[in-house]
Amino acid sequence: MGGGQPQVPGTSLPKLAAGPVGQQIHSIYRGRLGQFAGNGQYSSQNLQAAMYEGRASGQEHVKLQVYSPPNLSRPTFEEATSQKFKDTHVGVSFGPSWSTHWIKITLTVPQNLQKKQHLELHWDADNEGLIWTEDGEPLQGLTGGGERIEWVLPDSFRDGKSHTFYIEMACNVMFGNAIGDIIQPPNPNRYFQLKMADIVAVNLEARALFVDFWIIGDAAREFPEDTWEEHQALQRCNEIMDTFINGHGTQDSIIRGREIARKYIGNVDSSRVYESEKEPHVYAIGNCHIDTAWLWPWAETKRKIARSWSNQCDLIDRYPEYRFVGSQAQQYKWLETLYPKLYDRVKSKIKEGTFQAIGGSWVEHDTNLPSGESLVRQFLYGQRYFESHFGERCKTFWLPDTFGYSSQLPQLCRLAGMSRFFTQKLSWNNINVFPHTTFSWVSLDGSQVLCHMAPAETYTAEAHFGDVNRSISQHKSMDQDDTGLLLFGKGDGGGGPTFEMLEKLRRCRGLSDKTGRLPRVKLGDSVDDYFARLEKKAEQGTEFVTWYGELYLELHRGTYTSQANNKWNNRHSEIRLHDIEYLATIATLKDSSYKYPKKEIDDIWEDVLLCQFHDTLPGSCIEMVYRDCDELYAKVLKAGEKLIKGALSALKIDASASLEHELKAVNTLPWPRAEITKMPDSEDYALVSGGPGVAHVQKFSGMSKSSASIAELEEGVFQLSNEHFRVKVEDGAITSLVDIVEARELIPKGQKANQLVIFDDKPLYWQAWDVEVYHIRSREELPPAKSYIVERGPHLVSLCTENQISEKSWIKTTVSLAASVEGQASYIAVSSEVEWQETMRFLKVEFPVDITNSEASYETQYGMVRRPTHYNTSWDMAKFEVCCHKWADLSEAGYGVSILNDSKYGFATAGNLMRLSLLRAPKAPDGHADMGRHHIRWAILPHAGPLDHRTVRTARNFNHPYKLYHGPSTPTDSASLLSSIQLTGSPALILDAIKRGEDDEDISRGELPSRKGRSIIIRIYESLGGKARGCICVDGEVLDVKKIEKVNLLEDDGEEVVFQDGGCKIELRAFEVATFRLQL
Repeated sequence: MGGGQPQVPGTSLPKLAAGPVGQQIHSIYRGRLGQFAGNGQYSSQNLQAAMYEGRASGQEHVKLQVYSPPNLSRPTFEEATSQKFKDTHVGVSFGPSWSTHWIKITLTVPQNLQKKQHLELHWDADNEGLIWTEDGEPLQGLTGGGERIEWVLPDSFRDGKSHTFYIEMACNVMFGNAIGDIIQPPNPNRYFQLKMADIVAVNLEARALFVDFWIIGDAAREFPEDTWEEHQALQRCNEIMDTFINGHGTQDSIIRGREIARKYIGNVDSSRVYESEKEPHVYAIGNCHIDTAWLWPWAETKRKIARSWSNQCDLIDRYPEYRFVGSQAQQYKWLETLYPKLYDRVKSKIKEGTFQAIGGSWVEHDTNLPSGESLVRQFLYGQRYFESHFGERCKTFWLPDTFGYSSQLPQLCRLAGMSRFFTQKLSWNNINVFPHTTFSWVSLDGSQVLCHMAPAETYTAEAHFGDVNRSISQHKSMDQDDTGLLLFGKGDGGGGPTFEMLEKLRRCRGLSDKTGRLPRVKLGDSVDDYFARLEKKAEQGTEFVTWYGELYLELHRGTYTSQANNKWNNRHSEIRLHDIEYLATIATLKDSSYKYPKKEIDDIWEDVLLCQFHDTLPGSCIEMVYRDCDELYAKVLKAGEKLIKGALSALKIDASASLEHELKAVNTLPWPRAEITKMPDSEDYALVSGGPGVAHVQKFSGMSKSSASIAELEEGVFQLSNEHFRVKVEDGAITSLVDIVEARELIPKGQKANQLVIFDDKPLYWQAWDVEVYHIRSREELPPAKSYIVERGPHLVSLCTENQISEKSWIKTTVSLAASVEGQASYIAVSSEVEWQETMRFLKVEFPVDITNSEASYETQYGMVRRPTHYNTSWDMAKFEVCCHKWADLSEAGYGVSILNDSKYGFATAGNLMRLSLLRAPKAPDGHADMGRHHIRWAILPHAGPLDHRTVRTARNFNHPYKLYHGPSTPTDSASLLSSIQLTGSPALILDAIKRGEDDEDISRGELPSRKGRSIIIRIYESLGGKARGCICVDGEVLDVKKIEKVNLLEDDGEEVVFQDGGCKIELRAFEVATFRLQL
């Protein structure tokens, strides 16, 4: 006051502008980021130029010698290293496809590199390889083609002396040997050039800055542009680039660049980045999905396992936070057998909790096509392996890549000790988006498992910034739980996570804690830890949404049909195993000198389960795989036949007796049945009836009580008749099918059943996998060439029709009608012989029927599934091709028609048109898929009344045709034993399996503690969808049962049930699967 100058607060802002400053053009400064770390035109000036501090190569430092085994053989380490090696060098090409070359490397680190901080061998032959120590320990896999080409050299190599090790080179890439498009058939003459074999000194700070910049750059690219986190990321990246350029790329500029990065991502140089108290939302788990066979054969899978899992053991040693999961008991068994040192290393990691054995099944199997008992054995053999080798069973069923999920899996999981299920394959749907991420999946019987599908919608995430972000942004169940699993690692062809992925995830976590916006990721927890938290939430009241019934994949529908021979082998192997176990079980009761062939049965089951892998049985592997399958199935069926003969012999039923003895048969199904059968080496027919157990063969003499007839009404028009049906065939197709008893015509006027049709079959991409909805528009009927009578009755009549499909392909179809047999369902049987030499065409057979229903029924494992016959919604239309087992049925009130088959799984019902899929002709990945001769059987089973046990039983009978043989009279005690266990009561109850207890002391193989005494395991299920009561009846005169327990699939001690007066009353809920132990 008083006229003085007013006080002005001080400021550091200059009074005068130093010059113009322009606004950053966002797109330009963001586009600039690609200059800093890429391998393009600026790589000699950017961070790439500072990545390595020195390099040594050539014979003086990396001496190379090679042994090339002949004939595409894959010798063991001991076999290969005992051979003579010859000199080789970088630049040499190795091949052809699938060959193996053992490289002996003598490495000497030059003096100028010995004191460098970090030394690696960089090896790139563009193919896969496995590093072995000189004394035969597998160390680490190599991928090639710029991926996983480094091996950290031991410090002991820095002594200036020569050190020897080996690389087992496999002449294939991660995805086999196709050139270009990976699903094309492999090129048999592919060669691989060794491009690099260098000792490299790595600048670890430059490598770390590379990953820092990668993740911050992703934030700049992927965060919304209107967020401060995106702007800050872009500023930090440009600041790092400016610092590097102004510092001329020196080590000091790199270190300062890392300091700038820490402003955005914090300190990320150790596992301590995960130790903050902030709640994570994404739980990252390393995995390396190894297809047990796909674009490579089993022999290469065995080596992929060693390459992949040795990598993961190495990473576990280097990254304390890292947790890895490995599934498939078969793969562990291969590792145990072929790579015992590596197996011991893996086992030690499992014990410490860093390597988690997961899945509970023998392989990651298909779930659409195997029988119910096969699904049980996948769990039984898988869980027994995990328990016997690693001390505990799996709690989580792990199946990320299978082509749809059967409706009974939740029930079987619970019965096998698993309450959790992980997958992600439904994200591949090509019509509808599956609406849930975390949910309760409910089986046909009401059993449930807690299911989680990876929100990132992959099981082979690269651990990118975007993968972490999508683990929440794509989460569809945030109302119930806001966490997700992130599965990262190279997969399908194995490999698994890389060190770069672990480094990226550290930075993602650091970014979340330091800056925010990115979901917080955590490593260090297991899959079981994750599911335990979900189950705890459910316990505390969280109501997870439910999904009832099958998880139908809206893709890969062609896999129900591709590789028909393989599917035939599977179905018939399953049937053979059923019979072996039943007969061998009874034989152990008859003859104390007969030993239940547990090892042989186990071996057969393991082979069949292996062939049910989710690319093998569906038909999406290369041709080499199916050659291997054919050999294995031939062995299975031969061994099975030997075991059956052995069991019959012990029962004094000699299947190899001379022709002088009378004809015999054994009914291995759990109900009496009768059928007309042609006698061996004769044109005569017999009625075979009886069982369970011994069946009687009654040769027809003259006319039987009932008969079948055939007549040509006019040229090209034939009529086949028996007491039940009158069938009119014109030009090879059925134009009339009359149920005589019901006085009902089943074929709509003007339409044709048993009509062969062919379709153009070119899916969008996945040839062996897919058939697309538009294929239906290309329908073409096969014109008949001629029809002629081949069987004139009176016991069986048959009409053969020949069709020319193309110049190279033809089909002979024989329609047969047997004389009616009292008490048995009558059906129209069809057999066909096909010469199939087509390209991208689909053969089907149609059955229009005069039946109306908006749903059709299809047999599935341990039950049936109802699916729409209309296209009301996109969800309905998506099921234009579905999976069935032995039958499909369309019924209305009072009447229905079932279509039976003996090894076909693809089916469609649109309106009243039923269509059975027969053969496809894809050309990738197997260029000769399904080419050649096929024999196919199906049947038309009309039935008065609703769908019921008649269809279920007749379909089983159709798949178990009687086999006749000459033999002496069956001893009474054998006959009694074969029928000593029977199931009475509701006909909906099916006695599906009879076997010995896994750990009975007289047959135990010692994997798990044996149980005292002997026991019989029986498996029963309710087949029609309602509560059913029955009785397990035991013939006490020949079978001394002390008690009966209801047990789980793993045959643990269960609840004892009341057993008195030779009977045990049971009650099963709809579609329940129940297992009982009869303790002897």
